Amino acid sequence: MANIIDADICVIGAGSGGLSVAAGASQMGASTVLVEKGKMGGDCLNYGCVPSKALLAAAHAAQAVRKATRFGVEAGEPTVQSKQVYAHVHGAIAAIAPMDSVERYEGLGVKVIQAAARFTEPGEIEADGTRVRARRFVVATGSTPMVPPVPGLDAVPYLTNETIFYVDELPEHLIVLGGGPIGLEMAQAHRQLGAKVTVLQRSQILPKDDPELVDVVRRRVIEDGIDLREKSAVRKVEANGAGIRVHFGPRDGNGEDAVVEGSHLLVAVGRRPTVEGLDLDAAGIAYSERGIQVDARLRTSNKKIFAIGDVTGGYQFTHMAGYDAGIVIRNALFRMPAKVDHRAVPWVTYTDPEVAQVGLTEARARERGGEIRILRWPYAENDRAQTEGETDGLVKAVVTPSGKILGAGIAGPSAGELLQTWALAINKKIKVGAIASMIAPYPTLGEVNKRAAGSFYTPKLFSDRTRKIVRLLMRLG
Repeated sequence: MANIIDADICVIGAGSGGLSVAAGASQMGASTVLVEKGKMGGDCLNYGCVPSKALLAAAHAAQAVRKATRFGVEAGEPTVQSKQVYAHVHGAIAAIAPMDSVERYEGLGVKVIQAAARFTEPGEIEADGTRVRARRFVVATGSTPMVPPVPGLDAVPYLTNETIFYVDELPEHLIVLGGGPIGLEMAQAHRQLGAKVTVLQRSQILPKDDPELVDVVRRRVIEDGIDLREKSAVRKVEANGAGIRVHFGPRDGNGEDAVVEGSHLLVAVGRRPTVEGLDLDAAGIAYSERGIQVDARLRTSNKKIFAIGDVTGGYQFTHMAGYDAGIVIRNALFRMPAKVDHRAVPWVTYTDPEVAQVGLTEARARERGGEIRILRWPYAENDRAQTEGETDGLVKAVVTPSGKILGAGIAGPSAGELLQTWALAINKKIKVGAIASMIAPYPTLGEVNKRAAGSFYTPKLFSDRTRKIVRLLMRLG
């Protein structure tokens, strides 16, 4: 007879969102079951945010050595030791892992089942012979790398974000399929660590970001020596001895495909929601290849079952999974009709320099209609940027004529940190004048935000009308 557990809430998936729900629910008094078939911590800890940023940190250190001569510091070409680089990456994972471990969650009172879960009926799942019946369920199974239907790809070894951090040696020549955030971050990291890198992107790189900001990143990527091939369609992949050969278009004047040969191939063309094996139909949950369908309260078509994070097909960011968790806690535990609000969703691509965005881009704002103003401020006019020799960057904000902030984007050093001022302003409906009147410490990169916001008032402050008023007031003594 199967073991049966009755619980208040059952969470499927121990990634960022699932862990947040499980920890919160248990500590607030709900009996909680957490089911995870893979590694605790999910994609972010083991294959995504943590290892990628650790690898990028090593890459940036190598690049700092390489570029030290611009400050009069003679260092030369750095020597990169693969084993030590990967030891740093795996050390970062190991340092964070205890916070996401089975032991910690069991210490919080959560019943953890390490097995695959599947729904057997609308209010029950089965996992490794254990049946769990719960008042509420939360599906937080995340997403997995998408593999495109490229001829020959299934016959050659290739890497994804799930395997690239677990190789023995740094690639000699890495070919990257995809110029989105994952592809570009990994391309630049490996290039700065000394590998030869080619990026093949069907459209333009970072297609979801503002093109004006993407230009800043594109310049640096090319400057770093990455062979960037935008608007290139991959035709065929084949083995080339111990390496890889990729045929891609557009074709040359003789009708021949272009060819690039490398030692390793990274597939980074996007991600797909993980819904396989869950038997969602048995629970009455509507879904498609885009993910599980949810309403504004993150409820599925079965109102007692919620879905959060990547599996819903929305924003595929760790911080959004955490945000979703808060919405579910309020709905599932407190019966509060909390709804998601995507007005101030930030995202960052951690290239060098970073590119970050929150709210509407200029293109999206123009599509929506209504009068807008574009505010800009270059890093080149920031004194701190000048002292550090990092002047290629831009702050760009989209505002209404009344000063309401619709969106903002930054390309440049520390863009992700600087963006948080704009994210807070949009979230709390703070107008651009508040940022303009803020006292920013000198010299900091943060002044670029203040200067960009202040440019909202420049046309009026230095207009002919203002000059006339000032001259009149001066004559009055």
